[in-house]
Amino acid sequence: MPFTVGITVRGYETDTQGHLNQAVYLQYAEHARWSLLQACGIRQSTMVDRRIGPVTVETTIRYRRELRAGDEVEVSCAFVWGEGKTFVIEQTVTKADGTVAAELSAVCGLLDLEKRKLLPDPRAAFRELAAEPAALGLG
Repeated sequence: MPFTVGITVRGYETDTQGHLNQAVYLQYAEHARWSLLQACGIRQSTMVDRRIGPVTVETTIRYRRELRAGDEVEVSCAFVWGEGKTFVIEQTVTKADGTVAAELSAVCGLLDLEKRKLLPDPRAAFRELAAEPAALGLG
């Protein structure tokens, strides 16, 4: 079961049609990703101290149903590991009634903040940082 975080759509996040602004979906996804990292024991400050940081190199969003102010949603977050420098984070924004509002897929990596290059093995770095690596799919 993927990690989820609950969010209530706020009125100021909506556009002139009363829909959740498209850019806010990215903010919700980012919030869920950082919440998952924190749940695994990975703090942003620790990553900065180690001179590494997560980066997104590509994001795809599929909008399925509108969201309006006051809607309660769950944003899921699951890491999908392959080989190499990047990994995929799959996320779903689901309304309280179970309706899928959006699906997001992000290709990500871990950046060496000094060399400005992706780490060759992000899994190893996450395993080292995480107190609970299983939630990252690194059991």
